Amino acid sequence: MNAIYLRRINRLKNIKRFYHVQIQPDLWGGVLLIREFGRIGHPGTVMKKWFDSGAKALNAMQRLANLKRRKGYGY
Repeated sequence: MNAIYLRRINRLKNIKRFYHVQIQPDLWGGVLLIREFGRIGHPGTVMKKWFDSGAKALNAMQRLANLKRRKGYGY
């Protein structure tokens, strides 16, 4: 598992949001955790964080996804 895509849609409150998080190797032997989030249909905000191991990046990705699921995001 190296990518998770979540979305939150509530038509009554006009909420249409997405959250995408993925892990990619970088050129120096580390791992990047890349997050993109925003309104569905529009360019999102992109944030990158560097990790020295894939296990740490995977742990961070799972924590972020679990946080978003608690806030109402789903598949």
